[in-house]
Amino acid sequence: MTVPQMKEAVCRWARQCYEEKLFAGTSGNLSVYDKEAGVMAITPTSVAYEAITPEDMSVIRLDGTVLEGPYRPSSEWRMHAAVYEAKPEAGAVIHTHSPYATAFAVNNRNIPAILIEMAFFLGGDVPLAKFAVPGTREVGTEAVKALAGRTGCLLANHGVLALGKDLEQAHLRAVYIEDAAKICSIAMSNGPIVAISQEQIDAMRG
Repeated sequence: MTVPQMKEAVCRWARQCYEEKLFAGTSGNLSVYDKEAGVMAITPTSVAYEAITPEDMSVIRLDGTVLEGPYRPSSEWRMHAAVYEAKPEAGAVIHTHSPYATAFAVNNRNIPAILIEMAFFLGGDVPLAKFAVPGTREVGTEAVKALAGRTGCLLANHGVLALGKDLEQAHLRAVYIEDAAKICSIAMSNGPIVAISQEQIDAMRG
């Protein structure tokens, strides 16, 4: 994928996430990473998603060196960099503030494995990463710990992180996390929930 293609993909998926209300205002961010070139394209900071263009995207190295873009990269670029450095299988990262899943993050609780789709697309439940100050590398390092055996996690009092080989896969996982959180919230209002056991998850994935 060329740099212009990376910028186009980041812009297109950012606008879609905004339209789907996975983002609100200028919150949330996403990126793609070309490991061979050592280059990341990421959403800019504090630019309205309904008006962004591919030319607005920031192109940086994982150490923060800015290569292209009229705006500063997302304040969470360090989080993205930490994930790419620790997760070589990741080619894209999406950080959302989707309301149902973020509510679980505010409650400081994981989303239990309640749907069979969670086994296939997320690896099981959606774990909670410990709180770290937004904009710091620690947000990413705590997320990496929570992502062991998973493709998405919650960030305590902050939001959601999902990764994938590309933005299409990362987006699908972010959508499943929000869907699971919404269904779990509704189910808990009806009474006790019953989670899928790890043995059942292993059987389905095997």
